[in-house]
Amino acid sequence: MVIREKYEGELNTLIEDLFKLGKEVYQMIEQSVTVLSDEDKTNARNLIAYDKKINQMEYDINEKVVMLITKQQPMATDLRVMISALKIASELERMADNSTNIAQIRKRAIITDYFILMRLKTMGKLAMLMLRDLETAVNNKDILLIKEIIERDDDIDDLYREISNTTYLIDNDPFISGQAHLAARYLERIGDHITNISESCYYYITGEHYEPIEK
Repeated sequence: MVIREKYEGELNTLIEDLFKLGKEVYQMIEQSVTVLSDEDKTNARNLIAYDKKINQMEYDINEKVVMLITKQQPMATDLRVMISALKIASELERMADNSTNIAQIRKRAIITDYFILMRLKTMGKLAMLMLRDLETAVNNKDILLIKEIIERDDDIDDLYREISNTTYLIDNDPFISGQAHLAARYLERIGDHITNISESCYYYITGEHYEPIEK
């Protein structure tokens, strides 16, 4: 009984580590869209360097899952937590990579165009809101909210298409235009990763794989 209680405590710690990783990535997304228009490149460089911490956090989560599986034969519900944890940690790490890629853009160019910058920042804010609401949904085991979050990725996709179809920047500066479109692509990928995390959370709570509704 004592062993089981300790095991459950370690499972809870694993979930807490995932939430911590999520909060770190949330801040990286927030900073990534801010550094695009920074006069100084210092914040962009700091954000790029910070990615090493995210990589270590993901590695530690993976190691904990391996340790938990080898320590005690997991029940089906425990195994579901572990499988979800591995997938979620991987998706969060990729989101951090995309945030780092956006910071890399700032090392090459500065984006100050109001039309593009506001849309890039809106994409970032939408992604951050999805992450924040996902934390609430998991804590409350709110399946309807998880489904809604998954559907919200369409809003990020719409903004990505709007930026990608913008041509007026090309005449002024083709290089800046290309970098802006690339930043939008990275933010669109972040939205996709949050969708994948949401589907893993759906599986974690229900034990069933999420089936998207045909539109």
